[in-house]
Amino acid sequence: MTDTATQKTSILIVDDETSLRNTFSIFLKRAGYETVIAVGSFEEAVKAVSSRMFDLIISDIVLESHSGIELLKRFRELGVTCPVVMVTGYPQVETASEAVRLGAFDYLPKPVEKEALLKAARLAIRQYRLEQDKREAELARERYRRFLETLFKSVSDSIISVDHDLNILKMNHAAGVLLEKLHPDIGEGQNLADICQQEELGWLADNIKKVLKSGRELIDHRVEFPLADTRKVLSICISPLDNGTGDPVGAVLVLRDMSHKRQQPIQGRTHFHKILGASAAMQNVYLLLENIGRVDTSVLITGESGTGKELAVHALHQESPRQDRPLVMVDCTAMTDSLLESELFGHKKGSFTGADENRMGRILQADGGTLFLDEIGDISMTMQLRLLRFLQERTFYPVGSDKELRVDVRVVAATNVDLKEKVKSGQFREDLYFRLLIIDIHLPPLRDREGDIPLLTNHFIGRFAKKLNKNITGISEQAMALLCRYAWPGNVRQLEHTIERACILCQGTTISSEQLPQELVGRSTADQSPLLPAPAKTDGSALAELRRLTLSKEDEQVTEKILAALKTAGGNKAKAARLLNIDRSTLYRKMRELHIDADIFG
Repeated sequence: MTDTATQKTSILIVDDETSLRNTFSIFLKRAGYETVIAVGSFEEAVKAVSSRMFDLIISDIVLESHSGIELLKRFRELGVTCPVVMVTGYPQVETASEAVRLGAFDYLPKPVEKEALLKAARLAIRQYRLEQDKREAELARERYRRFLETLFKSVSDSIISVDHDLNILKMNHAAGVLLEKLHPDIGEGQNLADICQQEELGWLADNIKKVLKSGRELIDHRVEFPLADTRKVLSICISPLDNGTGDPVGAVLVLRDMSHKRQQPIQGRTHFHKILGASAAMQNVYLLLENIGRVDTSVLITGESGTGKELAVHALHQESPRQDRPLVMVDCTAMTDSLLESELFGHKKGSFTGADENRMGRILQADGGTLFLDEIGDISMTMQLRLLRFLQERTFYPVGSDKELRVDVRVVAATNVDLKEKVKSGQFREDLYFRLLIIDIHLPPLRDREGDIPLLTNHFIGRFAKKLNKNITGISEQAMALLCRYAWPGNVRQLEHTIERACILCQGTTISSEQLPQELVGRSTADQSPLLPAPAKTDGSALAELRRLTLSKEDEQVTEKILAALKTAGGNKAKAARLLNIDRSTLYRKMRELHIDADIFG
């Protein structure tokens, strides 16, 4: 057992003889066990296990008012799971077997020698740790299995797995609905070849066999499926089903309905909690948020600046069992290392200059609820290590304190940078990346949300008209066309700021093209915003585009625009970011890159 593991171990000694309690305590503390609590009665022992957790209990089998066997029974009634070592001066077969039946780990006869005591403690704690690890692993596997099962059932595409003989192994709800229309009696455990006997579907079985034989996927094969009332156009992908040995044991079919993608309006929700949007891309996001919210696991939210990552966190929290507990949000990029460390973990009074009082960190504030770490991709390697340790142990030490604190929080992180690339370049720890990436939710950029701009625009007009106490009832068709044609590198946040500006400038009841920023007028979807280039096809990130401005002339132009915005905003970076139609964290990063000091405008 390592020194750290020994130090973190809590041991309870129960014996009505003071000398034996003190002797056992001295032996164990000298062996490195820092937390050793000794009590002298049945009642004190029950009180101790009711108020805290122990890793080992050592109890005399003969107590003043009760027997150790009675105490062992009471421990089991209270749900105590740690090992119990019984000590007695009169060992009897019946007593020993009763103790073992009740779950005692070991049975030590008096006089107990030091080495025998330490060996029993060492073995019992090691066994307990192994059992704990096994239980945690089993719970994690079960949670992951339930999560995959939930996700599998909720996917709108039809998913079917078959073995070499085309027997159906598993299928989701969507597949069941589709196959029922093709063949009323088909289902799991039956043969897919039954529906392939139809002349128009004979090719399906042939293609599955080809994939099984060659080991190569069949991707996006679009065919017409005959149904009783209509014909559906389905995109079919067939992939080998690998059991981990490299040899396919069957195949997986994914069937997507392509029949009316363009002809029919999107049917679905127009909003989800505080998120607005009716596009197909957002329907998928809603489905993920709804299902993942119920699973108590870490989540990484990715997407460009302004896509609504904060709103997605609110939705996850509201969908989770923790919805009545705190949701604590931390902007990691707006603080130095020392400030972020104090903000997250808290600090003890006097731990550094200016620490005039004890401070509860954001992690402790979020106990029982959700902790949101925004822009996690920009923290230093030092803070990455501290966060990794916290995520692994769910324990931490406040700055300047030697008292370990334990919390129960769900961690949701967000970033607009490509963490994979940061891991490859050595700027982000791989172990932290995989600790965060239990499940990933990607928020689509506004340019990929077909049909959402009019919905969002009308929503923002209603909000700002009310806020400004103006009778603005709509927007002209020409102005709406300009909004729909623009690339929106700043995404929904940029659209929101644009509509707010238009509402401020509007003197009538209708927003026109005259109230829109000049960069929108007469430009296509490939055009750029005043500060940010149009999103690149590689990762669509406004930050990635900013970093492509390597030529000094382009840097000078960006510097001038930032300085002009800061001057107008009187040095207020939040207002300057709004004027530039970019995210505040993006502005902070660009100012650091270009060595711009906002204090000169203060």
